[in-house]
Amino acid sequence: MTPAKLKLLRQLTRILPPGETAFDERTLQQYAGDKWFAVHRPDAVARPRSTKSVSAVLRFAHRHGIPVTPRGAGHGYVGGCVPVRGGIVLSVERLNRIREINPGDFVAVVQAGVITKDLQEAVEKRGLFYPPDPASRGESFIGGNIATNAGGPRGLKYGVTRDYVLGLEVVLADGTVVRVGGRTHKNKTGFDFARLFAGSEGLLGVVTEATLKLIPLPPYRAVLAVGFVSMRNAVHALQAILAAGHLPCALELADEFTLATAYKRTKNERLRGCRAHLIVELDGQPRSVRDELRSVERVVRRHRPRFVERGFGAAQGETVWKIRREFSYSLRDTGLTKLNQDIVVPRSRLEDLFKFTARLQWKHKLPIACFGHAGDGNIHSNVMVDYTQPGAKRRSEAALDELFRRVLAWGGSITGEHGIGIAKKRWWPLAVSPEVRALHRAVKSTLDPKGILKPGKFV
Repeated sequence: MTPAKLKLLRQLTRILPPGETAFDERTLQQYAGDKWFAVHRPDAVARPRSTKSVSAVLRFAHRHGIPVTPRGAGHGYVGGCVPVRGGIVLSVERLNRIREINPGDFVAVVQAGVITKDLQEAVEKRGLFYPPDPASRGESFIGGNIATNAGGPRGLKYGVTRDYVLGLEVVLADGTVVRVGGRTHKNKTGFDFARLFAGSEGLLGVVTEATLKLIPLPPYRAVLAVGFVSMRNAVHALQAILAAGHLPCALELADEFTLATAYKRTKNERLRGCRAHLIVELDGQPRSVRDELRSVERVVRRHRPRFVERGFGAAQGETVWKIRREFSYSLRDTGLTKLNQDIVVPRSRLEDLFKFTARLQWKHKLPIACFGHAGDGNIHSNVMVDYTQPGAKRRSEAALDELFRRVLAWGGSITGEHGIGIAKKRWWPLAVSPEVRALHRAVKSTLDPKGILKPGKFV
């Protein structure tokens, strides 16, 4: 960074209240990346405590043409908050207040830096429910969830983050503060800008506050964990559950490689030799949930399971889910680098997907661990790479290229909840037509005419 540029950026210390800017090397390195495998040092870090300060940062950056990279908790998997053109990282971590929980209106008003789990626990104390449940909910921010339109296991029944966004406070690239949407559960006044910003990856504006829809907290849960001798049996059981008229809140599926690593970590004997694992969770009123679980079990048993484990109520259900939460840790235990892909396929293609990834493993000599939200076709297909091996990088890129092309040919998506960021920028032209890419650029140029928000990303 040139002395002139540094002098310019240090004007932020006069514009913002004390303690909201940082230029020291330790802080700059801390905000250089996320959970993906790329880092780029910013020139400055802003950690505003108010929307007024966020607006001031963006007015300054817009005036001088300085890149700004909005940042949540930094738990993304696609390099979304990597400041690839330097400039200012704008963190929302200090905008961390739950402003309102209103049981009468079934809404919560929260700042962007509120941790998702903290919000969920706060509303549950009031008998309310905020369903979106990304795996990172104990660490990720509501603002980051909104930026990526985060999902999770409960997406099958309850949808994703966008489905709970009623209104937003957003600071545009030039510093203008706008409020879009509202607090009513139905609203058809003009364009639905709140849903536009949800999933925009911080390319269109910085979300500082959100009004979120809540629903009544289901009073009871029950879970089935089912092991199978083949993935085919597991997929057919899943499809039969849905065909029978059941809508679980979660349908999670894992493959043989994932289960083998989980067995090594947990020593759970039920996982030994298990080639597919299905979790079915139901929620609602106690009697109806217990009856429905028995009905689902009858459907499942027609598909020759190796075992069926039941969990009634929160405590027993947690025991079942504990294995599922070990999957990512057990894959890391392998010592291999996990390239986490969040592809989505039509449910009719689930069996085809598992067959295809099995062929890719043999072709490219790379393990591929598949598990995730099978109920809505969102399977995390993790290419496991040992970069010390000759040609490993080339083979992993070739495997990903084949995987994404095949998923798109099936009418699927290259990302269901992580976003494009920079990790999937290479495949963006394959995933979206030239006309739709032009539409993205038109929206971007209207809201951010100088292109200061996250330059170097996919738009």
